[in-house]
Amino acid sequence: MRVLPVAACALLLLPAACGSSGPDLVRDGTRLDASPAAEWRTTAPPRQAVFSRDGRLLATSDASGRITLRRTADWRPVARFDHPEGATSVAFGRDGATLYSGGYDGKVRSWSVAARSQTGVLNGADGTIWTLDVSPDGSRIAAAGEDAAIHIWKLDQPGIATTLRGHERNIWAVRFSPDGKHLASGSFDSTARLWDSATGKPLKTLRGHEQAVVGLAFSPDGKLLATSGDDSTIRLWDAADGAALRTVDSGNHTYSVSFSPNGQWLASGGRARSAVGTFWHQLTGSGEAATPVHIWRVRDMALVSALPQPDDAMGTVFSADGQWLVTSGEDNRFRLWRLREAARRR
Repeated sequence: MRVLPVAACALLLLPAACGSSGPDLVRDGTRLDASPAAEWRTTAPPRQAVFSRDGRLLATSDASGRITLRRTADWRPVARFDHPEGATSVAFGRDGATLYSGGYDGKVRSWSVAARSQTGVLNGADGTIWTLDVSPDGSRIAAAGEDAAIHIWKLDQPGIATTLRGHERNIWAVRFSPDGKHLASGSFDSTARLWDSATGKPLKTLRGHEQAVVGLAFSPDGKLLATSGDDSTIRLWDAADGAALRTVDSGNHTYSVSFSPNGQWLASGGRARSAVGTFWHQLTGSGEAATPVHIWRVRDMALVSALPQPDDAMGTVFSADGQWLVTSGEDNRFRLWRLREAARRR
């Protein structure tokens, strides 16, 4: 039933008229402003960016397999690694001395930050690894992807993996809770799940998304779980019992969510345009202005900032001190934004 309106828009060359209007910016209360500070080009589409826990390093990955480490004091690159066949995801160990990467080769690789070399390989997954995370105490790493299973390795016993099964389709995101007791996962089967990370016992299946769940994040205090998906919604859940708390329309497919360190803000990245708008942009290089990066005020999930980016935003991450935001774009660029809290008045 949607074919005729889309076709009509394509024929009339009016992609903007067929796009989703998306949420409106609020005009009152506190907000988080963002100003562009730097851009870093890649030779392949960017995938993930992550800060070390002490905030001194930023790691970025792209589809070519290039992983770049930057020193946050001046944002200069200090090391580069290459994950064979392409890197999808990265995560620092607890002390920042080790970096882990997951890739299209179905392997998790570990890298010494100081020695600038690979130190190990974790095997066990069958197919691309789309996501990984290190437990808060640094003792375990979880990874998941195309095989619809979650694999957890104890880092002092890297040859043995615990496998959690339950999702029916590929898994796009896994995250440990801040206390390390729980693990959350989001899948193309339209569900998110909570697990006991120590025993692997399934605790709760979160239902409500109508399409793939591709982004998730725990709030810093561990009380909230945010999920986002291809159904153009962001949902907040009680992380203790999985109760649904709030749903907001994000205006388009939303690929990632991340909380600020103080838990007051949620950044999301997603699709830049409607399907027809994307077609027109690819065909002509023009089209409606795109603001695929959003910043939300968590207490009421009001949209306080919409950041311009010419193409889809695949990832968002706050720095450890909350002063910076890094976004990844399908236009082969990572972007650095300087953040500042302010008050908006009518």
